Amino acid sequence: MHFNQLLRERYSIRDYKPLKVSKALVIEVLEAGRMAPSAANKQPWNFILVSEDEKLGKLKEAYSRDWFKDVPQMIVVCGDHNESWKRAVDLKDHCDVDAAIAIDHMTLRATELGLGTCWVCHFDPKLVSEALNLPDHIEPIALLPIGYPVEVKAPEKKRKEFSYVVFENEYGQKMNK
Repeated sequence: MHFNQLLRERYSIRDYKPLKVSKALVIEVLEAGRMAPSAANKQPWNFILVSEDEKLGKLKEAYSRDWFKDVPQMIVVCGDHNESWKRAVDLKDHCDVDAAIAIDHMTLRATELGLGTCWVCHFDPKLVSEALNLPDHIEPIALLPIGYPVEVKAPEKKRKEFSYVVFENEYGQKMNK
């Protein structure tokens, strides 16, 4: 699949078949996250694949949506704030930025493999940390359900117009396309 097609076909899946993804395919997705760039190449992430039904049940309590109850597997993306790069000028911590880049790589690779994902950030981090026995310096940043979509038909993407978000030389100066 060409990259531009991949960008248009990836979307958040909220309806999964009740099948687990093979470990080989999940490893392909995890490897895509591992290969992502990060600030100062610190790679301040951990990815936890959760396939065990009991653990999944605990994680599903952290985000109470009907569709989430049927997720067959999940990757929990965590950030290590002890490892992440901090900008010297203002100490901005790039842990979340780095994790987001890794998640994006994983969602695109999953799509390429015919799998579905949905980036979930609205969850109870305390419940996730307890369920996965995370140490204090490891933050659960996102839950990434992964599985086979019931239907693979990308909806029309709703995006702001190019001229609304892209400027040239300074903010507000529109770029001609």
